[in-house]
Amino acid sequence: MHKVQWKEIEIEKRNTFKDYLLLADESEEIVSEYINDGEMFAVHCEGQIIGVALFIFHPNGIVELKNIAISEGYRGKGLGKQVVKEAFHLYKLKGFHKMIVGTANSSIDNLAFYQKLGFRMTEIKKDFFKKYPTPIYESGIRALDMVMLEIDL
Repeated sequence: MHKVQWKEIEIEKRNTFKDYLLLADESEEIVSEYINDGEMFAVHCEGQIIGVALFIFHPNGIVELKNIAISEGYRGKGLGKQVVKEAFHLYKLKGFHKMIVGTANSSIDNLAFYQKLGFRMTEIKKDFFKKYPTPIYESGIRALDMVMLEIDL
């Protein structure tokens, strides 16, 4: 199994990684709203950048996995799981006690991915994706609602 490393990206360099963020969030307008928030990391494997992860912070010791994207050729190899598990450890050490993540009702693979990592569904934000400029469809399902999940660190 390949090992990932990750390196924090300075705010002034984040826009050069926007294409990775757009792998996980199809709206450039929405990505632009959060790209400079929190901490963003470049994910490296075999000496090259294969993705990104962006985390934002909420009150009461909560960190949100706002965006994680792995290049298509590296998906399904456990690399995204490595990143999230390392994030559990990192943010627990930083004093956070809970991680949250949101994904579309239509993102069947994402819902499975997060639940396999131990996240539990906690909330549905109805019509969240209606504000996106272009409707999103996955597996023949329109993305309308945001499914929120969380895990205790």
